[in-house]
Amino acid sequence: MPRLILLVCLLLAACAQQPARDDILYRQLGGAPGITRIVEGMLLRVAADQRIVEHFQRVDIQRVRDKLIEKLCAEAGGPCVYTGDSMEESHKGLALTPADFNALVENLQAAMTAEAVPIPVQNRLLARLAPMRGQVIDR
Repeated sequence: MPRLILLVCLLLAACAQQPARDDILYRQLGGAPGITRIVEGMLLRVAADQRIVEHFQRVDIQRVRDKLIEKLCAEAGGPCVYTGDSMEESHKGLALTPADFNALVENLQAAMTAEAVPIPVQNRLLARLAPMRGQVIDR
């Protein structure tokens, strides 16, 4: 019994040392409804963007939408869990270029602007997404 009490105390201490989840960015993006509108707006812009639309023509766009919502929600500190493939795996064989990546980011920024997301908030999200650039290009 003393071992069980010690184990419980150690577990509680470990949990207490975990930093609180920061969901400020998630809330600033409008939570789940805001992120959904941003992703849908971005995908509508991509559909009209001749620079990158070809990369989206042979994909399950509903799945892409759903996984993007999960990814942005999780990256913004929301309650979502990303259940898709790794960035490397999901972009494998697409031979995406820096220009392709930049075009998608431009569409994301335009969608956030259309949702009245302030520039500093946009920059915080983009900073969280930036490390994925190397996981997406030329895979």
